[in-house]
Amino acid sequence: MKIHEQHYQTIWVKHNDPGIIQTIDQRLLPFHFEILDLKKPHDFEVAIADMAVRGAPLIGVTAAYGMYSATLTNKTGTEREKYLLEVAESLKKTRPTAMDLFYAIELIQDAIVGIKDPEQQSNIALDVANEMAEASVEGCKKIGKYGLDIIRKISQSKKDKAVNVLTHCNAGWLACIDYGTATAPIYMAYDEGIPVHVWVDETRPRNQGSRLTAYELGEHGVPHTVISDNTGGHLMQHGMVDIVITGTDRTTRNGDVANKIGTYLKALAANDNKIPFYVALPSSSIDWSIFDGINEIPIETRSPKEVKYMAGWNGLEIEDVLIMPYKSKALNYGFDVTPGRLITGLITERGVCKANEKDILKLFPEKK
Repeated sequence: MKIHEQHYQTIWVKHNDPGIIQTIDQRLLPFHFEILDLKKPHDFEVAIADMAVRGAPLIGVTAAYGMYSATLTNKTGTEREKYLLEVAESLKKTRPTAMDLFYAIELIQDAIVGIKDPEQQSNIALDVANEMAEASVEGCKKIGKYGLDIIRKISQSKKDKAVNVLTHCNAGWLACIDYGTATAPIYMAYDEGIPVHVWVDETRPRNQGSRLTAYELGEHGVPHTVISDNTGGHLMQHGMVDIVITGTDRTTRNGDVANKIGTYLKALAANDNKIPFYVALPSSSIDWSIFDGINEIPIETRSPKEVKYMAGWNGLEIEDVLIMPYKSKALNYGFDVTPGRLITGLITERGVCKANEKDILKLFPEKK
């Protein structure tokens, strides 16, 4: 995708210095565009936990590069093995809901198991991380094409009037490596000439919608309007939303979806107003080991400071402003779970299916 007419992906190996991984510091967007250098495993842990990088696919790839960074240590023998395990466990604790995080770490661990030569181990880890990034891009392109068919049909039914899409949080290219998941169909529709308009939920408390989704849609030229999180239901009641598309951080094998807090309420409103509610996801976000999303998906609890303070631009710098009584308590769940029964369909890199185990397994028969 483009920023100021220049193509970027969200994370890459620094040119002429493979020991440094570079990424866009999303904590500063949309007010500042800065590149963050990740040089040691702790840098990757902080970047993920503090949401300099965020979004399930990008978290996964960042963790893979974090494991590669760990292999660059000069430790040897059993001391080296112990260190790599410690880094893996530390990375896993950064964002416990995101399935891609665990998938990526295990992918690297499986690839380097039994490799004794440190240089060979590092080369393999880097190759796997790079391949994971490339696979994410290709997967998002396929998700975009399958989702495009859905938007195209809605456009045809509206006789080419604008298709109004509602999003929640950021499941765009900033959450992935390129294209995005929920936004990939939107970008492809726009590029094809299909008139689209996006309602962008601000997505409190971190405002990933107003700060990130609006930013990338604007850079691409896609018409959009930022709304407060509680506006979507009203828009649906008045026929102003044609489709809801969100992403997911973890999906069960029977189609329950954990996504940014507030997604469940959007699904309820869409269901009540008979508006299609789709979730776009790569298969790396599916946790094949669990069925009951409400009771089995670990829900991250973040610092109450994110609720008590809001970050914004004061004309000179980004600053945090207290927006509630200082002594009042605040609770900050990062995610909620939307049951599969409320989801019209899952848009994956292999096609679109209903949110139930039987139909998911038709696309992924190797997981039976």
